[in-house]
Amino acid sequence: MAHLQKRIVLLLCTLLLVAVDALAQSVGVAPPPSAWQRYRVKDEEFSIALPTLPAMTTIRDPKYGLGGKDRTQRFLGVYADGVVYTIYSADDDPQKMFRFSLERSMPSQGWERSTEQPVDRDGVTGKQFTSSNPLGGVIQIFATKKHFYRIQAFGATAADPRVQHFFSSLTFGKKNDGIEVSDGPGTPFEPVDGSVKVPPDTAFSSKQVDRKFVLIQKPEPSYTEQARQAQITGVVVLKAVLSANGSVLNIEAKSGLVFGLTDRAIEAARRIKFIPAEKDGKFVATAVTLEYYFNLY
Repeated sequence: MAHLQKRIVLLLCTLLLVAVDALAQSVGVAPPPSAWQRYRVKDEEFSIALPTLPAMTTIRDPKYGLGGKDRTQRFLGVYADGVVYTIYSADDDPQKMFRFSLERSMPSQGWERSTEQPVDRDGVTGKQFTSSNPLGGVIQIFATKKHFYRIQAFGATAADPRVQHFFSSLTFGKKNDGIEVSDGPGTPFEPVDGSVKVPPDTAFSSKQVDRKFVLIQKPEPSYTEQARQAQITGVVVLKAVLSANGSVLNIEAKSGLVFGLTDRAIEAARRIKFIPAEKDGKFVATAVTLEYYFNLY
């Protein structure tokens, strides 16, 4: 009898471990930094470790600015377990953008000047700041010969092991190893079937949550060539759900524009990066309305 009781206890413990493991997978616990993979982008000068494949948007501005030089901007972003990791790059006068960030954009965005620290990555010097937001955040900015870079982790402090691993993995150079990233929505940190709708009663309004979602990165859509030639302007209005795992789901157009602009707005919406809203100590989905303006200058 005692032997049988031991076997029953052992079986129950095994089932409990399996259940706990299944629960951890179901809520999408992000992989530890040791399981992150390294990523790179063609024509860029960096590589970095991330918990999953990032969303990326490339915007090319022909004849940008007074100098008439073409400009390329890139927005990369990943959400995992309460933290958003983003990389922004631009190839228009890196030193000028670096100075502008120090003097104006850093203070206006809530990065404390009193926390400024020098940083160095492979001989490229930069600056680090921390955020005054209660959720915590760290940002580093750099200017190489060809690019300005803004590297950010939002949702945790500088002491968080994930944040430390993120920044310490950053490398600069002409040749970088890693998985090559191309434009797209990336991969959520837990499997999500985009065809599965979030039940309406599980998506809260902003008034029903304890803490609203925090929008970190919202890339703008680009024009289609047909819409540009036809000089189409206006606004695309979308309904969507910002889910508890950081994915944008249930995207529907309330009002759209012709020549593919509505589709471009939907593509841009899928690449939004945010920290989900909280209710009763848990991340929850939020129903939102998104507006994308198309203007020709």
